[in-house]
Amino acid sequence: MRVTVHDVGHGSCISLIHDNGNVMLWDCGHSDENRPSQFLPVMGINTIHNFFITNYDEDHISDLPNLLASVDLPTLFRNKSISADELHRLKLQGGPISPAMSSMLAMIVDYNQPVLGVPPAFPGVTFTTYSNSYGLAYNETNNISLVTFLNLNGTKFIFPGDVERAGWLGLLAQPGFIEELRTVSVFVASHHGRESGYCSEVFQVCTPDVVVMSDSKIKHATQGMTNIYASHASGMSFGGTIRRVVTTRNDGDISWQR
Repeated sequence: MRVTVHDVGHGSCISLIHDNGNVMLWDCGHSDENRPSQFLPVMGINTIHNFFITNYDEDHISDLPNLLASVDLPTLFRNKSISADELHRLKLQGGPISPAMSSMLAMIVDYNQPVLGVPPAFPGVTFTTYSNSYGLAYNETNNISLVTFLNLNGTKFIFPGDVERAGWLGLLAQPGFIEELRTVSVFVASHHGRESGYCSEVFQVCTPDVVVMSDSKIKHATQGMTNIYASHASGMSFGGTIRRVVTTRNDGDISWQR
């Protein structure tokens, strides 16, 4: 099995390819050089069996229209506390609705029934998701990010979308979240490593082996938190070197084989 944090610039796209050929995908952000709608079919992938949207912002869904045209997406995992109408109104505050957001809104409407038949098999893989509910306390997209804990044969990842400090504190109050967090080995930094996605209380619970930043060139102060995140990690071997923080900016696609 292989988990890859894809280098899509200042965006988000993470894949799990199982030994049996089944696939999970978190987000479908893209860069000029790297689009999931192109590199997944080149890899022989025609179906994303479990598709997750961690955040409803453009950098997490930018390649969605092309992805829908190039592969089959039978399932959608998302934060269901926000409706298509609510998300539409929220996004209109920022200007015209983009093609990617139009596709996202259509999926929310269309993907509202359980998938019939036998669920796709992912032996050795388990996952759980947590999120805050859209409403007065969390009335924008970052803090309603869908947070996934992914366990591959004992190695646990966390994919937190763009959740910020207030959202982290809400998640830490949810039953079960802290127990999941305690055993995280690979921590994908929220909000591409920006300071706004950091919450010190999280690292009072977990000490990951490595922190991963999905980022591009210096933008929105994503590089300013590297040393702080490194202080919370114990270190993991990459190419024979112990690293505490890895970034798509410097390392390209980042993969784990389990």
